[in-house]
Amino acid sequence: ALPYSLTRSQLTAIDEVHADLEKPERMLRLLQGDVGAGKTVVALLAMARAAEAGTQSALMAPTEILARQHLATIGPLAERAGLTAVLLTGRARGKERSETLAKIASGEADIVIGTHALFQEAVEYRDLGLAVIDEQHRFGVHQRLAISAKGEMPDMLVMTATPIPRTLHMALLGIRDIASLTTPPADRRAIVTEVIPYNTRRITQAIRRELAREGQVFFVHNRVHNIERIADEVRAMAPGATVAVGHGQMPDGELEQVMLRFMRREADILVSTTIIESGIDIPTANTMIINDADRFGLAELHQLRGRVGRSKHRAYCYLLLPADRTINEVAQKRLKAIEQYSMLGAGFKIAMRDLEIRGAGNLLGAEQSGHIAAVGYEMYCHLLEEAVLELKNEKPPPPPSGTTVELGLGGLIPRAYIPSDQRRLEAYRRLAVAASLDELARTRDDLTAAYGSPPRAVGRLLALSEIRVLAAGLGVRAVTIRESDIVFRAEDPAPVAERLRAGDAPGSISVLPPRAVDQLSEVYFRVPPAYFEAPTLLRVLARRLGAAPDPARSPNRNAHPAAPIR
Repeated sequence: ALPYSLTRSQLTAIDEVHADLEKPERMLRLLQGDVGAGKTVVALLAMARAAEAGTQSALMAPTEILARQHLATIGPLAERAGLTAVLLTGRARGKERSETLAKIASGEADIVIGTHALFQEAVEYRDLGLAVIDEQHRFGVHQRLAISAKGEMPDMLVMTATPIPRTLHMALLGIRDIASLTTPPADRRAIVTEVIPYNTRRITQAIRRELAREGQVFFVHNRVHNIERIADEVRAMAPGATVAVGHGQMPDGELEQVMLRFMRREADILVSTTIIESGIDIPTANTMIINDADRFGLAELHQLRGRVGRSKHRAYCYLLLPADRTINEVAQKRLKAIEQYSMLGAGFKIAMRDLEIRGAGNLLGAEQSGHIAAVGYEMYCHLLEEAVLELKNEKPPPPPSGTTVELGLGGLIPRAYIPSDQRRLEAYRRLAVAASLDELARTRDDLTAAYGSPPRAVGRLLALSEIRVLAAGLGVRAVTIRESDIVFRAEDPAPVAERLRAGDAPGSISVLPPRAVDQLSEVYFRVPPAYFEAPTLLRVLARRLGAAPDPARSPNRNAHPAAPIR
C-alpha cells in the first residue's frame, strides 16, 4: 500500500500500463505529465508488476543526482513490497560496483536505477523485462536502443514533463500509446508567481520568510563568471544562513556534493545555474528566485518553477528583472505568460503559448522553421513519420484523405474557444488530415485538455470529420446532399452501398452507374425528413457508415466502431 492516495489520472495511467504489460506484444508507451504530476509512482507500480512476472526493471535517468533521488523515493516503497532496488552509476567503483553488478546478474536486484551506466558492456541482467526512461528527451535513439538490447525486447515506458503535441512524439519516437497525467496531487497548491524588478529589500523579505518557516531557497543565476559575487550578495541578505554554490563547470564530484548537501538540508540557500532544471525534488525548498528572468525561455521558466511547490506548503517564485536593461517585447510576453499560468497542471497551456510566441516553426529548432511553415505542422509530422518509417524499412502511413463532405451543416471552431488564430488553424488542419477515428479521438482529447469541453459547433465539426474518415475508408470521394437524398460518389459503389444496407435505421438505397465526366458512381441514401435535423443526421450517418455488412444482413457495429462525439 502506498502512503498517499493516487489521482484519477494516475490510476488511469496505471491501468493502461498494466494492460500493456499483459499483452503478448511489446509495450512502447509514453507517460506524459507536468512537473510534480506523479510520474515516478506510475513507473514504480509498473516495475512492481514486472517483478511479479519474474523479470527485472531498469530505470534510466539523465543525471546521477536524479538517479539518486529516484532511489531515495522508490527504494523504501520497493522494500515495503519485498523488492530490492539498487543504484548503478558511472562513478561507482571497486567493491561497491562489483556487488551491484553481481546482484543485477543474479536477479537479486528487482529494480536497477541508474544513468548511462545501465547499458555498459559489463552490465548483465538476469532477465530484463521493463525499461523505464526518465526525461526521455535527454537521451538519443541509440541510447534507448542500447538499454533495450540488454534484454529480449523488454517493454519500454518513457517519461517526459515536456508537453510536446502527441503527433510529434508519435513521429519522432514511433510511440502511439500515450498516457497523460493531468490531475495534480490533492495536497499541491498553485505557486505564487511574481515578476518584479531586482530589489534587495524584496529579495531579502522573500528569503527570510522562507527561512523563518524552516524552508530552503533556490536562487538561479545563469552566469558562471559572476555567480560567486551574486552568492556573496545573497549571504549579505541572509546573515547566518548557509549558502551553497553550484554550476555546470564544477567537477562532477564537487557538483554532486553541493547538491547532496542541499538535499540533506546542510545548506539553506542554493545559488546555482539551471542545473536544477530537471527532476530535482526537494519538498523543503519552496521559494524560487530567478535572476535576469527575461533571458530564459518560457518552458525553461516553467521547469525551474516546478522545482518548488512539491509539498503541501505554499510555494513562491520570483522572476527578477534587471534595472539597467530594457526588456524586449518577446521576453515581456513570456514573463506575462508564466505569471498568468501559475495554476497546477498548466504545462500544456504554457507550451501552446510558447509556440504562439516563438512560432510553431521553432519546435524542432531554427533550421526546421521554414519547412514547417511551408507545409503546415500536421503535414510536417506526416512527412516526418514517413521518413522515420522509411529508415526503419517499415510501411509508410496512409496519406491524408481527399474525401469531401458537404451536407450544408455548419461546423467551426469559434474564436471564443481558441482565441489564437495560429492554434485555431492548427486544429482545423489536424481535423482535415486525420486518417483514422483514433486520430480524431486524440485531437478531441487534446482540444479538451488545452481549451476545455468543445462547444456544439466544434462537436459538429468533429462529427463531420468522423463521417469523412468513415466514408474515405469505403472509397468514397464525396458526400453531398441533394434534395431528400444523401449522395455518396465513389469509383466502386459496392462497399458503401453494402455498409449502408447493413444498418437497421430507416432509409432506402439506390445506385446509379458511373457518369461519363468523372467515372464515379453515385449511391443515393434517402432518409425520412425528420432525420435531416443536424444532430440526428450526423448520428445516423456515423452509425450506418460504421456498421460492418453481415451475410445475414444483420447489423454489426463492432468491426468499425465510430468514435463517440462529445
